[in-house]
Amino acid sequence: MSNIDIAVILIFTALVFVCGMSFSKAGKNMKSYFAAGGALPWWMSGLSLFMSFFSAGTFVVWGSVAYSSGWVAVTIQWTMCIAGLIIGFIIAPKWQKTKAITAAEFINDRLGKSTQKTYTYLFLFISIFTTGAFLYPVAKIVEVSTGFPITTSIIILGILILVYTAVGGLWAVIVTDVLQFIVLTAAVLIVVPLSFDKIGGINEFVAKAPERFFEFTNSEYSWGFMIAFGLYNLFFIAGNWAYVQRYTSVATPKDAKKVGWLFGGLYAISPLIWMIPPMIYKVLNPDLGELADEGAYLLMCKEVLPIGMLGLMLGGMIFATSSSVNTTLNISAGVLANDIYKNLRPDSSDKELVRVGKGATIALGVLTIIIALLVPLFGGIVEVVMSLAALTGGAMFLPPLWALFSKNQTGKSVLSVTFISLAINAFFKFLSPDLIGIKLDRATEMGVGMGIPIVLLVLSEIYFNSKKQENKQYLDYLKVLEKKQQEPEEESSASNKKGTKVIGIGVASTGLLILLLSIIAETGALLVGGMGIAVLILGLFVIKKSLD
Repeated sequence: MSNIDIAVILIFTALVFVCGMSFSKAGKNMKSYFAAGGALPWWMSGLSLFMSFFSAGTFVVWGSVAYSSGWVAVTIQWTMCIAGLIIGFIIAPKWQKTKAITAAEFINDRLGKSTQKTYTYLFLFISIFTTGAFLYPVAKIVEVSTGFPITTSIIILGILILVYTAVGGLWAVIVTDVLQFIVLTAAVLIVVPLSFDKIGGINEFVAKAPERFFEFTNSEYSWGFMIAFGLYNLFFIAGNWAYVQRYTSVATPKDAKKVGWLFGGLYAISPLIWMIPPMIYKVLNPDLGELADEGAYLLMCKEVLPIGMLGLMLGGMIFATSSSVNTTLNISAGVLANDIYKNLRPDSSDKELVRVGKGATIALGVLTIIIALLVPLFGGIVEVVMSLAALTGGAMFLPPLWALFSKNQTGKSVLSVTFISLAINAFFKFLSPDLIGIKLDRATEMGVGMGIPIVLLVLSEIYFNSKKQENKQYLDYLKVLEKKQQEPEEESSASNKKGTKVIGIGVASTGLLILLLSIIAETGALLVGGMGIAVLILGLFVIKKSLD
């Protein structure tokens, strides 16, 4: 990697950091710090949701799958598109109507304080492993592209992310996510045509690709796996506390619908573009072994991107992948402050709660760094992500999500489903191979993880309906909800204008940087220059809109 690429990485890092830190005074109270005032523009929330989920493993996890298995990686990600559309039509507006800042607050309102405490501790425990699994790919990208030691990368990047997330709250997360979306879209639209040119065109790529490289499924990722993984995505995107924040932080149920639809629409198109580079790299270099295929995406970028653009792509990848970390850190800190500390000290002021939230962000960030350092010991990032999905996705997120629609469920019933499901999943994952000689393949493991909570919840609904008794918890919840709906909405137009303006400045600055890089590009100069002009114009347009 050239000195110019390294300089571009540093410039982009500074740009993202400054954008995030510009909201240091935005978090005056809990709603502004953890929900951006509760009236985020739907397009900002939708793009942030996309980047938060998309970046968790696209470059490393799904890039690895695309390299080794081809089109299967696209099929896997299309299940996320279907999940997003269903959420947009049905689930997202339901979340917005709860008027809760966090999913934990809804659980408290609907299922009781003791249930909320139990889920909170479970969520915080799982989220530490989740954010660690998200931070690892960031450092892996740096290692592959620069040779910088992965342990040092994890520590430095972890500290950088937790600082601007702690200072700026949800606005820092949202704005940096949107900026990263623009940067990476621009970069990949340069990478794809240059990758095809490197291999000799589309026909040459198809001709040289491995056998069955363009089939929708394979033995490891079968149709059974796709269905189960699609259900996991539905439960996870709809019920994960970090993503629920995107539905509750917009102004109306209609805006919440648009958040889900935008997510689904982007996942209909993006896999077709994003998975091409590592698939092409399989033809160029078919012999990456073991965990080396986790770096296939970056290796393809290094092959084709002109000087400077590799640095911008890398910078975008680093902070896009890190958006999953800052999203989970923000909501986890919100849960600690709003749903644990506030319950222990009900008379706490907003200023005190925000201070606690910032401290919690730092503490959770340190734990995230430690877990990320341990990922290689767990078998690599693909194994960690898939295992977490199968073990916790349905068991943890479906029962409270079910209670969002059901009048029958109680705190005891949803907790019972969660713990029974977790116990069965853990048994088959860790104990059954040695005790009874049964080791589930990936599809069956995912199917069991999603199927058991569904069956248990259906059985519980049948039981409750047979009793024909009114649920006191649900009736109490209706009273709480009515009271919340009568509370005045916070004025947030000033914050929205500032957020839009910061995004515009960041995008315009990136467009100018790309345009300057086209001057020194030895290959693809017109392509790079054209993209730079397009991004610059987009940034100026967004700035103008913020001033209207």
